[in-house]
Amino acid sequence: MKFKNYLFLHASLLLYSIGSIFSKMASKEEFLSFGFVLYYGLFLLVLFVYALLWQQILKRFPLTVAFANKAITILWGIVWGYLFFGEALRWGMLLGSVIIVSGIYLVVSDDK
Repeated sequence: MKFKNYLFLHASLLLYSIGSIFSKMASKEEFLSFGFVLYYGLFLLVLFVYALLWQQILKRFPLTVAFANKAITILWGIVWGYLFFGEALRWGMLLGSVIIVSGIYLVVSDDK
């Protein structure tokens, strides 16, 4: 049961991080162009769905645990930046990712 809840939490956070892809793509389009409206609309749709999922997450987890896990979206942002926008990976980013994952582990393991 607990694994299933954490899987739901991280799938929801993955969806939330995908919103940043649409947001960045919208920022590259001319304001109110078809591309801008499309990407911004997708961004808002992702945020709407995520808001509904977040309410379900808060039913299953204490706020401190749910919010601490939200930091994983920074790691997803690094991955999406590299894959979709050709952004460079630097050692500091990788070190920061390890620190984030370690912090999440500490909070989650303390939740038992």
